[in-house]
Amino acid sequence: MVEKRWLGNIEVNVINQRDALEVIVEKLQKKEKTDVFFLNDHCYNLAQKDQEYKKIINNSDLLLNDGIGIEVGAKIYGFQFKENLNGTDFIPALFEKLNQKKEQKFRIFLLGAKQGIAKAALERLAARYEHLEFVGEHHGYYDHAESADVIDMINQKKTDILLVGFGMPLQEKWIAKYRSQLHCTVTLAVGAFIDFSSGTVNRAPSLFRKFRLEWLYRMAKEPKRLWKRNLVGHFLFFYYMFKQRFEKTKEKAR
Repeated sequence: MVEKRWLGNIEVNVINQRDALEVIVEKLQKKEKTDVFFLNDHCYNLAQKDQEYKKIINNSDLLLNDGIGIEVGAKIYGFQFKENLNGTDFIPALFEKLNQKKEQKFRIFLLGAKQGIAKAALERLAARYEHLEFVGEHHGYYDHAESADVIDMINQKKTDILLVGFGMPLQEKWIAKYRSQLHCTVTLAVGAFIDFSSGTVNRAPSLFRKFRLEWLYRMAKEPKRLWKRNLVGHFLFFYYMFKQRFEKTKEKAR
């Protein structure tokens, strides 16, 4: 049983990368459907205003901590995470692990990003992980209410692992809505991973990543889209953290 702790009103897993990877590999081998999501402070903020979204992420099989905000939030609640598990590093680690299992080729489908980006990502990933099968891709810029053909494509490819990169909260909501129709074993909500993997969008330099400031680099690259989410979002997240912690302490005192 993977440990879970309440961070405010979101229940998040407390696990290291090695054990999280083992959980996913085991689920793949047993063909047990598993949804893997990542919790950062933006995700947390969205969940405070969207009850449907909050329910979806609380019902995920693995909800992994992503970013320094969530790490500090955990300390406010009296616990700590074992390591940072952001999707952009976690997914390549998963692929590396599966790539070593040469006796079994797992089949992977990419869904998301602009037209042509997912295809470029598919080709680059296939070249890097030769013992995995990257079986198909589809861009994310279509009417998500009309997903029947996309789901048929994913299922016909006998997909084991589906990566969905629509951004929060669309990707998690899409997975929850169509999960019963998807035959794949594992889904991962991956944000910008497909863009990064295509080579068309660069990750932050290693110095920014070392000091956990990748968000600052991305905001500098896309200020119009990200300034409010990051600057206002960080303050809002800690407002929720302290407010909900105070309310919880007050309840215990009664």
